[in-house]
Amino acid sequence: MANADYRVLSDQEVARRVGARLRALRLRQNRTQEDLAKSTAISVGTVKALEAGRGKLGSLITLLRELDALDGLDSFLPEPPPSPLELVRRQGRMRRRASGKASAHPTDKDPPW
Repeated sequence: MANADYRVLSDQEVARRVGARLRALRLRQNRTQEDLAKSTAISVGTVKALEAGRGKLGSLITLLRELDALDGLDSFLPEPPPSPLELVRRQGRMRRRASGKASAHPTDKDPPW
């Protein structure tokens, strides 16, 4: 099945699809909603709501942890790359000498700070 273009879907449709995937994951592990609710101390109603695309983020995280699917968040929402400003800051730190002074060209003087 091809990946959907989530940009054109409504928020409700995206939530419904996330809920459907959560349900499919639970069923693949041959677990009932009641079993999952009991093992996570979340109500059956909350499990049903999440599978319907409703519910709170904290509850979703709890269920993903119990279903051993929390690592999927890295592909779901990857860590953003550093900003250009952060890259410049890192580069400035790398150019420091062991003495703590910024490296300079042979004809330049060290800045007063």
